[in-house]
Amino acid sequence: MQLQSERLDNRTVVTLPDELTIYTVGELKEALSPLLYQGCDLELNLANVTEIDSAGLQLLLAAKKTAQQQSYSLSLVWHSNAVLELLELCQLSAFFGDPTLITHGERP
Repeated sequence: MQLQSERLDNRTVVTLPDELTIYTVGELKEALSPLLYQGCDLELNLANVTEIDSAGLQLLLAAKKTAQQQSYSLSLVWHSNAVLELLELCQLSAFFGDPTLITHGERP
């Protein structure tokens, strides 16, 4: 799996695919791992995510913990509705600590 990533200033922005499920997280983890160990701040763009399950959530949790252990920041940005709903359901918004933007007319 090829991930779209872009280096901006002192951080790398990675755009995640539309599906973060048990069927895709293995490949996604493999593609994301080198970025997690490069030692610079990361932003995971979640705008394209239309489907996420507990395996996808576990991947995000593991990525956040890896970043903390490596002493750099990992931020979730541009949360899709699917991601917002799951974070709210699991009460994990505070764990990630990233501001979420709810646009007018959309329901998390």
